[in-house]
Formats: sequence, structure tokens, C-alpha cells
Amino acid sequence: MKFVALVSGGKDSCFNIWHCLSQGHELIAMANLYPPPEGSEELDSFMYQTVGYQALEHYEECIGVPMYRRVIAGTSKNQQLEYQKTEDDEIEDLYRLLSDVKETHPELEAVSVGAILSSYQRTRVEDVCARLSLVALSYLWQMNQLELMGEMCQSGMDARIIKVAAIGLDENDLGKSLIEMYPKLIKLNDMYDVHICGEGGEFETLVFDAPFFLKKLSITHQEVIKPSNDEVYHLSLGFTTEEKSKEDVEATKLLCAPPLLNEEMQSIYDQLGSTKFKIPSIKRETQSTLDEFEVTSKQVGNLLYISNLSSGEDEVESQVTSIFTQLTDILNAHGLSYEHIQSVQLFLREMDDFAKVNVIYQRYFTKPLPSSRVCVQTLLPEKNQALLSAIVIPNLKDKAGVHVRGISYWAPHNIGPYSQSILHKQQRTTVALISGQIPLIPQSMILSNPDDRLLSVALSLQHFDSVKKLISLDQNAFVICYFKDLEYYPIALEAWKLYEPSSEVPVVFAQVTELPKSAPIEWSGSVYQETPNYDDYYNDSSENEDEPTQIANDLSSLKLRRQSVTFQDGYVKLTFEPDLSATAHNTVILNKEGQASKLKAIPQKYSVDIVPVNRLFDSTGKERDLAILHRLNI
Repeated sequence: MKFVALVSGGKDSCFNIWHCLSQGHELIAMANLYPPPEGSEELDSFMYQTVGYQALEHYEECIGVPMYRRVIAGTSKNQQLEYQKTEDDEIEDLYRLLSDVKETHPELEAVSVGAILSSYQRTRVEDVCARLSLVALSYLWQMNQLELMGEMCQSGMDARIIKVAAIGLDENDLGKSLIEMYPKLIKLNDMYDVHICGEGGEFETLVFDAPFFLKKLSITHQEVIKPSNDEVYHLSLGFTTEEKSKEDVEATKLLCAPPLLNEEMQSIYDQLGSTKFKIPSIKRETQSTLDEFEVTSKQVGNLLYISNLSSGEDEVESQVTSIFTQLTDILNAHGLSYEHIQSVQLFLREMDDFAKVNVIYQRYFTKPLPSSRVCVQTLLPEKNQALLSAIVIPNLKDKAGVHVRGISYWAPHNIGPYSQSILHKQQRTTVALISGQIPLIPQSMILSNPDDRLLSVALSLQHFDSVKKLISLDQNAFVICYFKDLEYYPIALEAWKLYEPSSEVPVVFAQVTELPKSAPIEWSGSVYQETPNYDDYYNDSSENEDEPTQIANDLSSLKLRRQSVTFQDGYVKLTFEPDLSATAHNTVILNKEGQASKLKAIPQKYSVDIVPVNRLFDSTGKERDLAILHRLNI
């Protein structure tokens, strides 16, 4: 893709340009925002590095593409993590700057941004890119800081410290190269948790030369500035440019992408390679006719579950429109909106209809942090082309999440109007639902080698784990693995056992007809973290005489938040008492043989959503007729 690079002169923006070039993208322009001339060189911005901005006047000559610049007129007016258009905010300056670039270069497709850990920066650039129909290229996103700094030091990029603002750093460090500072930064990280790449604002850098530069910067004068009584120093510099040898310019190397599998998943992949797998026998196909499932809308605890929405309209577009009309009516009846939805399960009769459905779907999810989503093709009642269920968080203050739209090495960016994960934050527990993860190679968004089943299983599981790590919830509550071919079941089962040694975590393996992008496998589920908060019981008050008992009860109740699953064989056993719980939401996952007649007349007191699949397996290697997932909310 043809891209414009957002540049501050710092190491991250320049190193990301290099990664973009190494991935085959074409740099056609650069863009920079700088402080007003009448103000301080060091602007108080949550978003932009401005110290050393004078160097950017020479970057067009150094790199050989046009530079577009604009003064920062706005401030950090909108400080929410998820950004929406806000008048007089400094992000609108970025929007206007990139609009100028796109007007001059209508062929522009993407934007390079050097964010490593800052979701604040990432979400803002992605918002602007979405409004301009551009793609964010953020290859440094979530890279290990120690490894990344090591790569920068060994790359031949000449980046030097021009500002220090952290314990252990002082004016004597100004002007030093990354290679000189690397050992000290590692030491400060061990002693004081100083970010090795300066992600906490500990220091800022300026790149004087890089292998893809045509010319390099040279200092004409410098002065140490200490603008306050804090231990913050920066360099005020003057610059000129120097020629580089023809050999240096022509010797530009490409940077390697990180290994596709991280160390943990590579180990799982290697162990899978030495395992013999027994493939389940293929059953004779039976003709199954499903009755339409009962629509339910129930408040369970502090969540609203809307289940089994479908339609009998003729065309798939009409059916999906009808489903969203029903969903809108239910939300309105509760005084809620689409912004409140935590997750959506969408089942299609034909995955070929995915694009048509997505066009309608995205009309309803227009706010930041759209719901997480799982979408598969499976058996549905005869008249239904689609079936939808949703979980809703009534209080938006309890909602958080991650919605990564930029291309990186981290994990796939979203391929539709949904978030990777939405969290429900409660006083003592946070529970998140993770969207279906398929084995896409993140930087190219193409499926991994379909002939390597082990890689497909390990890579898709790695993506699930990457989202889980990003949201910092380390406990698996419930996981469902969808696959198309039976050959994947024993591999996925063994991979899961290597990944999650605990046999207590409910996990279900289900064969379906098709998955997004014709992927062979998909992992999804929920994760959680228990965070008991004792502050409520330690207010200076005699009202808390029973606090030890109260704390013990609360800690016990935390265990009940874990999701559980019940398996059954033979539908004659399905009586809904006590298999379904009136105090929990129940997800009934069932295979296709003779299932419909046994699901009629579910009592109204139950909250139930139906997941029809082709075949169903548990974590012991046994095929099952039915699984009931109980979600208890307290």
C-alpha cells in the first residue's frame, strides 16, 4: 500500500517506517504536527512529541519524499481512551493534516504510526484513519520493549537522546546514542520499572540517520534546556544535512518480521508435531429439520441476555434487517442502545452471505468499542438465514474493551465492525468476551498455510491468548473451539491441554459448516479476573462488626461467577430441570441429529440461547449430543 508516515523525528516513528518498507509498502509522503512558533518548543501534549521538531524541516531532504506540516492548534480536550470527533481537540489537527495529504495524493491508502504500548495514541490515529478510509500501519504495536530496543540498537539507525524526564536520567545522558544508553536503560528498568523504550515519557529521541535515509542530519549547535525545577532536561538543536555515500544508500536492508509463533506457542506447535492423533469416525449424514427457536430477553444479574432472534423473510438482507429491528425494539424497551452490547453471536446458513450481512450489521455499531462477535455458518431452522443472540451491559460505566483496527505483528486487526474483546467490569470481578480468532497472519491478513493443521491450531490459539494478555485477564472462564474438518478436533484438544493444564475450565469443541474467510478453525470464549476489594469493609464504622463473615461470603461467591458446562447424551434426558438454571443464563450447544423436537416449550423463566452445530465434543475426547453452558451473574 502507498502510505504517509507520521513523524516526530523519534526512534519509533522512523523504525516503523522501516518496517512498513520491509513489508512491501511504498512511502509517498511524511506528515508532522508542530507547536505554534510563539509557544514553547516542548508542548504539553498527550499525543505528540514536539521537542526537536526543528529537525523535521530537513527530513524531506533526508528521506526523499514530501513533508506536510501543520501547527497544533487544539489541546487534549477529549482525554477518553476511546476517541470520538471533538471540536478544538489536537486530534482534529491530525485529521486536517492527513486530509491535506490525501487531497494531494488521492492514491494514499495507509498511515504509518510508531505506537508501541499507547492505546491512547493508537485509538486516535485509527479513528482518523477510519474517517479518511485509510489503514493504520503500526508494526511496533505490543512488541517486547527489551527485544525492540535491542533490534533498534543493532539496526544501524542513529537515534540519540534529546530529552530526559525519569529517575536515573539526567542532562549527562542528552546526546547519547541508543547503543550507549541501552545497558543503563535495562538497569533502570530493573531498579525503577523505567520503560526501556521510553513509553512512559521517560525520554525522547531524535533520529539523525537510518539505512533508508538518503542524507543524514548534522548538528550545528546545541544547548541544554531545563524549563522547570523538575529533573527534566532537553536539547535545543540546530541542524544541517550531510551527504551519505552511494554504498550506504544502496545497501539499505529490510527488517525481518518477528517469528509468527511466540515462544509459548512454538513449544506447543513442536509438541503437537510429535503427537499421534486419532480422528473421530465420520458419521452418516442425517437429514435434520429444526423448528424456530424461542426468542428470550432476560435480565440475569446485572446483564441483559437477548437470545435467538430470527426472521422468516424471503431474502437474507430482509431477514437481517428484521432481526436488527427486533433487537432495536428490545434495547429501546430497556432504555439501552447498541453501545451497551457486550457481545454478539451470529449464525448464518450460508457464509457466502457474510458480506451482505456485514453491510447491514455495521450500520448499527457506529460508536467506539462495538461489541465482540462470533460468526459461523451452521445448521439453522428451514426458514432462517440468520440467528442472532446478544449480551448487553446496562451500565456503560462498567464497559471497557479493545478494538484494534491497525495492521501489526501483534494479532489480526478486526475484519468487521466488532472489537477483539469487550469487558464487563464489576466491583470484584471483570469478565471479558473474546471475538472468534482464526489463523490469520497478522501483517498480511491472509490465512496461514492450510496444509499445516498444527500451525493453524497454534496460531489461532495464540491470537486468543494475545487478546487475553492485552486486556490483562489471565483466567479462562469458558472456551469454545469451532472447526470445519474433524481432523482438527484431536489437534485442537491436545493444543488446549498444553495451553490450559487445568481440567476445570469448561471447553467445548464443535464442528460447523464454515468459518469466516474459509478458516479451518476458530477459538473464542470468555476470560476473567477476580479482584476482591476489601475497602468497603474497612470504613471506620461500627456497622462492619460482621466484616470477616461478609468477606468470606463474598470470596466464596466469586467462585460462582465461573462458568460451568453440563454435557448430556441422548435427548430424552433433556428435561430443563435441573439442567437449566433459572438464576443463570444458559447457552445450549447441540448437534444436529434430532435436536429440534426436544427444544420445544422451554419454560419462560429460563434465559436460553441456542448454538446449533454439526458435531460436539468435550475435553476428554468423547462426542456429545448436547452441552449446556451456565453463566451465573451475581
